Amino acid sequence: MAILLGSIADDYTGASDLANTLTKNGLRTVQTVGIPDPSLALPDVDAVVVSLKIRSVPASDAVAAAASAERWLRQRGAGHVLYKICSTFDSTDGGNIGPVTEALSDAAGGGIVLVTPAFPETGRTVYLGHLFVGGQPLNESPLKDHPLNPMHDANLVRVLTRQSRNVVGLIDLTTIAAGPGAVKARLDSFRTAGITAVIADAIFERDLETLGEVALETPVSTGASGLGLGLARALVRSGRISSGGATTADAIRPVGGLSAIVAGSCSKPTLHQLDVAERSMPVLRLDPERLLAGPDEIATAISWAGERIAAGPVVIAASAAPETVSRLQSLYGREASGHAIETATSIITAELVERGVRRLVVAGGETSGAAVDRLAIPAFLIGPEIAPGVPVLRTVGNAQGDMLLALKSGNFGGEDFFTAALAMMH
Repeated sequence: MAILLGSIADDYTGASDLANTLTKNGLRTVQTVGIPDPSLALPDVDAVVVSLKIRSVPASDAVAAAASAERWLRQRGAGHVLYKICSTFDSTDGGNIGPVTEALSDAAGGGIVLVTPAFPETGRTVYLGHLFVGGQPLNESPLKDHPLNPMHDANLVRVLTRQSRNVVGLIDLTTIAAGPGAVKARLDSFRTAGITAVIADAIFERDLETLGEVALETPVSTGASGLGLGLARALVRSGRISSGGATTADAIRPVGGLSAIVAGSCSKPTLHQLDVAERSMPVLRLDPERLLAGPDEIATAISWAGERIAAGPVVIAASAAPETVSRLQSLYGREASGHAIETATSIITAELVERGVRRLVVAGGETSGAAVDRLAIPAFLIGPEIAPGVPVLRTVGNAQGDMLLALKSGNFGGEDFFTAALAMMH
């Protein structure tokens, strides 16, 4: 299998977000969970998104995992590799966006890397190097209370500089509006100055198309799914996309089985989606503190679901308000509390699948990653979009047989997302 575009995603929901964007913009795409086993037969596609869980791990671990994925993608023909990050740029001052970007650039022989988390479709825009979320500066948005990586600086040049060895540049909107030639000329001046990474403004999709055309001529770029949109459209315009192979229709063939929703995200959109879901289906809200205390809460959830799931979809949620999360983190530690809840929700998810669930929605990036890892799903074929950034996913090579999933970033989807997702899974 020879591919045109490779990507390394720093979490699983971000990977499906990107794979969805590539598919919508003309690329036949598959999402793998880690580097696939050589025995796994992947469908014929234009792009592969390798899902990793490296957003919040030590920088050295993130670099090592990304480097291995980059080698695998290059061996399969990828001329360009996109390091897919969150559109909210959430990270610590120690990384991992800067260290991984530099490592991928070094592996590709050096050169300059375009960096932008802009994705206007989901309200993420960059102007004069500052990230806005739904019109609010990053540091004034709900991301200031992110449970893992609270963001307190909207100036991405400063944020990336604190993570990087080298000076970080900025390509402003005026330059981008002047077209690919102006952007390339600006990049040439940065190379002369020894700058190896540049934050790029983007307000509209046309800005992303300009950046995608320029980035495609380089070996590496770093960005959210918006940059993937630009790269996909540039590839389609180049005439290199062939017809045939896997399609979105292949991904939504009926699978039967039971349906369930598991939520671990503590974002405001997910909390509201749970309130709406409760009007039409049974919802069990777990006590996060009891989850941290021992296995009793897990057993309670499994028993509760077993009594109800034959009658229709059930929802199990470990989501909590930001103040509850902060209190638990102060008692148990940020990393320990997060890991305990992810482990608990993944155990519950696996038990639901054992009981016949074949249509599954998981809310939250870390929650999704833990669930997919426990289920040992090797890859997904990308289906139609449920909501911006969230496609239907069909398992490939799964030991439990065919399943349909939706892996939702906490901030994505409208208020009726959960019912809409299940309605698309036949």
